Amino acid sequence: MQPTGSAKSTGAGFRIAGFGHVLFAVTLIAIGIQGLMEGHFTAIWSGVPKGLPARTALAYLCALVCVGSGIGMLWRPTAAIASRLLLAYLALWMLFFRVPLLVRAPASSAAWWVCGETAAMMAGAWVLCVWFAGGRSGALAAFVSGDTGLRVARTLYGLALIPFGIAHFTFLERTVGMVPGWLPGHLGWAYFTGGSLVAAGLAIVIGVLPRLAATLSAWEMTLFTILVWVPVVVAGPDASQWAEFVDSCVLTGAAWLVADSYRGMPWLAVGTRSTLPGDAPAGILLAP
Repeated sequence: MQPTGSAKSTGAGFRIAGFGHVLFAVTLIAIGIQGLMEGHFTAIWSGVPKGLPARTALAYLCALVCVGSGIGMLWRPTAAIASRLLLAYLALWMLFFRVPLLVRAPASSAAWWVCGETAAMMAGAWVLCVWFAGGRSGALAAFVSGDTGLRVARTLYGLALIPFGIAHFTFLERTVGMVPGWLPGHLGWAYFTGGSLVAAGLAIVIGVLPRLAATLSAWEMTLFTILVWVPVVVAGPDASQWAEFVDSCVLTGAAWLVADSYRGMPWLAVGTRSTLPGDAPAGILLAP
């Protein structure tokens, strides 16, 4: 499977697939720089046991992976390998530092949240793997960079949205407190946004109006970042608030990558695959 559409090339060998691509990559670079400066795990790399040998070295490795993959995904010659490297690293992180959290506390909303966070980032990286696949052959390449890989990426994103939405209810008081003061009906907004994320996740997983669901969820994350976290950053965030802002940005970037992967599919499609006429199956179309 080869993706259709064409990424936009700017000067100096940069290759841009869309807004989500830029936001995802730039935020990763920022996360990596923060990790290198502070010498500890940033929010997206939480869950490492304090007694783990070489814990500080692992924190720096995480930071280097963020900086390297973020820059690499924007640079034409390295975009494919950078996206595959990030996907592999996130998959290992899910296996060794996320799944154990669920095993220890399967009813914990916080554990499901961080698993969803990693799954959403895997989805974004996976979409870029498909986009930058080129003409690679082989069984593994066909899985990672083909239609199957794209379906897995979308499913991961849909599954990630469900704990995001549920957390609005399990942490209801905090959710209500984050609604901008100028909006009326704070409790109603908390219920609405949580319910809409769960609904969008289910729609993507089962293939009912998936393009619409993915796009609306991406807009919800975008508006959440702008309305909730941008004012906090402008006012002067503390370390925790800055981490949540950056976390929100990288998830928003991943959301738009997945939403863009549905271009070419009808908005009201139900149980259909994204195909376009031409020499190769559509699978993914990131640029009009």
